[in-house]
Amino acid sequence: MSDVIYLAEGDRVALRYLCLQDFEELTALHRESADLLARWMPGPPIVTYAAFEAYLARFDEPVHEGFLICRRDTGAIVGRVNVNNIVRGTHQCGTIGYSAFASTTGRGYLTEGLRLLVGHAFGEMGLHRLEANIQPHNQPSINLIKRVGFQREGFSPNFQYIDGAWRDHERWAITVEMT
Repeated sequence: MSDVIYLAEGDRVALRYLCLQDFEELTALHRESADLLARWMPGPPIVTYAAFEAYLARFDEPVHEGFLICRRDTGAIVGRVNVNNIVRGTHQCGTIGYSAFASTTGRGYLTEGLRLLVGHAFGEMGLHRLEANIQPHNQPSINLIKRVGFQREGFSPNFQYIDGAWRDHERWAITVEMT
């Protein structure tokens, strides 16, 4: 994808919008990472064209934005992050959801990419606050969100239906003033 426009760039990764041309690469990453993602992510992995189209269509709505974290040297996708449930007016906030992939975890790509996302959300998107809801046993995700600067705000029992059951979540947040 030679015509890629990055929204923000770090030392090793860059942030860009998700697009239709990402179908093959993203679905391959979801297939290889299905076991890793199943216990933490709502819904089945995105492995078909129909599922990808439905996922992409969410971002036609002004309350959702979909991004990819890519290596700067190769352009390869190393993570994805969404800003969901965007509320404007006096709130200016959104909730993030993100995932790494089996072949790229543990390399710091998501840490750098989420920092870029926070900067973009508080800059270009004009948001004031971001939240992340994480299952208490997902220690890698909690460690990640802490590295990015989010602070734990509370606990939400039976918050989201994932992997066949209602799961408890911890609520983490960051505001412009915290960056």
